[in-house]
Amino acid sequence: MGAGGGMSPFSMGKSRAKIRTSDTRFTDVAGIKEEKLELEEVVHFLKFPQKYAQMGARVPKGVLLVGPPGTGKTLLAKAVAGEAGVPSKIISK
Repeated sequence: MGAGGGMSPFSMGKSRAKIRTSDTRFTDVAGIKEEKLELEEVVHFLKFPQKYAQMGARVPKGVLLVGPPGTGKTLLAKAVAGEAGVPSKIISK
């Protein structure tokens, strides 16, 4: 296997992830209150980027959720996109 993790060298940098919209909300996610609270800041950032730009802050280009399988990372990512009303590109292994 090469540096591309089994992918051909010509496909490096290309993602198979699709941009999607989400109807999922934080109310659809049970438990993990602390994580939802942290991600509400990201939602606010995505909803009102001009407010943060005026303060000199930069809108994040992405969020990395890390943890074992089955802990709700993908559901949380969909909820963030749904709450903010923005499209998302979710990459799961």
